[in-house]
Amino acid sequence: MGREREGKMTMQPRGNITIDIEECKGCGLCVESCPPKCLELAPELSAYGVHPARYTGHDCTGCGICFYCCPEPGAISVYRLVPAPKAAPLQQQGGEHAATL
Repeated sequence: MGREREGKMTMQPRGNITIDIEECKGCGLCVESCPPKCLELAPELSAYGVHPARYTGHDCTGCGICFYCCPEPGAISVYRLVPAPKAAPLQQQGGEHAATL
């Protein structure tokens, strides 16, 4: 099931992103290219005097578009989250060989 946020239905996160602010040059390409819009430019400046990108903490699909758009190798890492396994249905005593009434 999804979550309700700002009047739209969203899916459970399927990914996570880490951004190395020492590598990010604040160009904003990742922010503009992100389909679920889960990246933003930080209001504070980095040591290099730029506004680095940051992950908002929710809605990442793990698509990796931000990674491929980033001109700085190693600035963005995208991780796909493994979904929790679905519970297997419990079988009735006797299984498929039980007599049908």
